[in-house]
Amino acid sequence: MLSEQTIATIKSTVPVLEVHGTTITKRFYQMMFEAHPELLNIFNHANQKQGRQQGALANAVYAAAQHIDRLEEILPVVRQIAHKHRSLGIKPEHYPIVGKYLLAAIKDVLGDAATDEIIAAWAEAYGVIANVFIDMEAEMYKEAGQQQGGWSDFKSFVVQKKVKESDQITSFYLVPQDGQVLPEFEPGQYISLKMEIPGEHNTHIRQYSLSDAPGHSHYRISVKREDAVESRPAGKVSVYLHEQVQEGDVLQVSAPAGDFTLDRADRRPVVLISGGVGLTPMVSMLASLVKSAPHRPITFVHAAVNGDNHALRNEVEKLVATHDAQAAVRWCYSRPTEQDRLAQAFHKEGRLDLDWLQSVIPERNAQYYFCGPEGFMQSVYGLLKEWNIPASDIHYEFFGPASAWEAEAQ
Repeated sequence: MLSEQTIATIKSTVPVLEVHGTTITKRFYQMMFEAHPELLNIFNHANQKQGRQQGALANAVYAAAQHIDRLEEILPVVRQIAHKHRSLGIKPEHYPIVGKYLLAAIKDVLGDAATDEIIAAWAEAYGVIANVFIDMEAEMYKEAGQQQGGWSDFKSFVVQKKVKESDQITSFYLVPQDGQVLPEFEPGQYISLKMEIPGEHNTHIRQYSLSDAPGHSHYRISVKREDAVESRPAGKVSVYLHEQVQEGDVLQVSAPAGDFTLDRADRRPVVLISGGVGLTPMVSMLASLVKSAPHRPITFVHAAVNGDNHALRNEVEKLVATHDAQAAVRWCYSRPTEQDRLAQAFHKEGRLDLDWLQSVIPERNAQYYFCGPEGFMQSVYGLLKEWNIPASDIHYEFFGPASAWEAEAQ
């Protein structure tokens, strides 16, 4: 429990954090990595270069300050971050390091405005918040390790099969090298790959949604190759997976994690909306629903650039065709090819809009799940809110750190 004085002091810093939050977090990462370069083996370098990690941390610190007297309100976000931490291998010994350099960055950026009282209050608050994460993650490590066939950190998996799904997306079928049974996972969860890439000084960890239903002897991920676009560099891990990793190679894999999962208890219809490679957790959910909830209506909506970029189309259509209940699949292509037009391979040209969504979703009273690139996610979220879908029925997963709109939505 924090004292009333500490709470008041923390709240007094909210306006300052709104203005200087990102400057503080940029300085924090700079100072921490200079002192502890080994942590570069954990953090996503691309998110650092693009400023996404700094922005996400600034949003998190700002939210903590706003809710410091009612931290229970941000527990869903804490749980989501804790899942990511567990899949990355974050341990209790990392938290004092983060706390030390976060406080140092606050002092460094704010100067004399960061009084001893403010630094002491943030030190106390950070200790409370860190303990919440440590306790929650300890339970997650324990749960992951105690399942049948489970493990708590990283484990060696063999690439059993590599399948090209589209011009940009390739699936990798992974099986445990030790031959042990695979633990179950919840549709929508992800795994982390820890990659040692020749010529790279640090290891690189990336998270990929599982793209198949649980219950198989393999885990499947379907990875988009991230090529260089304008000022954005190519994705080191995705390009390496596509170009260098072959069947028979061994990868280091975390146990499944994540709280973007299908609500199996709700019997209402399900609407699955995806853009690009965001269809991977949706295919997992679809396959699981077909297997375990044959009477639950499903609408599967996917947006792609065109047929060349559209992965897992045949698989989705076969799953929908075998579902006992009412099920429909709808494709939206933003720039269809002539071949797409001749084949009548899509139901809508352009981008998703509310009128079209309302026309293809038979029952508004449903559970909505969506995933995709940031702009797509922001658009879908706005459309569902415009339709007055209750917040409790809207579920989404985003790639990488949460941006400003995502933090606001949460």
